[in-house]
Amino acid sequence: MNRKDYLIAFFIFLLLVNNYTGGQSMNERKLYFEFTVNAAAEDAYNAWATNKGVQTFFAPGSDVNAELFGKYHIYFFPEAPEGQRGSENNVVLSHEPGKMFSFTWDSPPSLPTIRNHQRTVVLIRFQQLDENSTRVKFLQTGWGDGEEWDKCYEYFEKAWGTIVLARFRYRFENGPVDWKNLPNFSEFAVENLSSK
Repeated sequence: MNRKDYLIAFFIFLLLVNNYTGGQSMNERKLYFEFTVNAAAEDAYNAWATNKGVQTFFAPGSDVNAELFGKYHIYFFPEAPEGQRGSENNVVLSHEPGKMFSFTWDSPPSLPTIRNHQRTVVLIRFQQLDENSTRVKFLQTGWGDGEEWDKCYEYFEKAWGTIVLARFRYRFENGPVDWKNLPNFSEFAVENLSSK
């Protein structure tokens, strides 16, 4: 993706954020989760925006550079060959330390038509409630139409709510995830609120 493509993606992202933040409704399909973690906002932000943080809950490997169009590569299988390690072609779209972080996100390998040609956008906001408590608002938007997109939406409703965000909450209750001995995260699952 060249710089022009990134700028186009960024402007599309700004339109989507306007919908998220109270602008005119575009009837955009979205996944939306809202929950509290036992952490300062800066620590919650750093868990998403740094390699060290990502590896405490998201995946055992990563290449994250929290700057405009910096890499946001999440390696669920860091020892696998390039192209098969996980989310390897995403970028940071915006960041405000301790307050907000956004990035592009691709579809799972089981949906190659979408994965190879389109991305959604994830936007996370962090609101400090007190010294050790932060409200997290997680939005994924930019969905297309059709059967593959429906499957992608269903996949991520489960993947974010019962796996990634559950591990994120677990991380601040119990410490970093042990990738060689994964516990049951079910009690930390988060519900998709977009249909409510």
